[in-house]
Amino acid sequence: MPKKSFKEILSVLVNLLKEHHDPHGVALGVAIGSFIGILPLYGLHTVLCIVVLFLMPRANKLAIILGTNISIPPTVVTITWTAYDVGRLVLIGKHYPPLSWSYFSGFNMSKLSEFYYPLFVGSIVLGLIVSVSLYLITRLVMRRFEKRA
Repeated sequence: MPKKSFKEILSVLVNLLKEHHDPHGVALGVAIGSFIGILPLYGLHTVLCIVVLFLMPRANKLAIILGTNISIPPTVVTITWTAYDVGRLVLIGKHYPPLSWSYFSGFNMSKLSEFYYPLFVGSIVLGLIVSVSLYLITRLVMRRFEKRA
C-alpha cells in the first residue's frame, strides 16, 4: 500500500475520532450502533449504519460503527436466543415454541416465519434495553475520562 493512501486513511480515522467526541455524542453513537447490531437483519447492519450516519449528525460516527460489533460471531447466538425468548414473553397471545437444539434439527422455511416474528419483536425490546444501558455506561465513562484530561 502506498504511503500516501495510508496517510489519507489515517487522516480520515483521526477526523472521525475528533468529531463529536463529547460524552453525549460518543454514548449516542454506541447506543445506536448496539441497537442496530442486535436487530436480526443480518448482512444489513453496515447499510443501516451508513443510513444512520447521515440521519444522526450529533452521534459519533466511529462509535456507531463500533457499537454494531456487539453482534460478532461469538455473541450472535446468545443475542438471537435471548431476543427470541424476550419476543415469546412479549407476544403473549400466540404460543411460540421454546428454542432447543431439537427445534432446529427439523428447521425448514415454514418454521422460519414462525421463528422470525418473535425474534424481531424481541430484538427490538432487547435492543432498547441494551442501548439505553450502554448509553448510560458510556456517558459515565466518557465523563470520567473528560475530567481526568
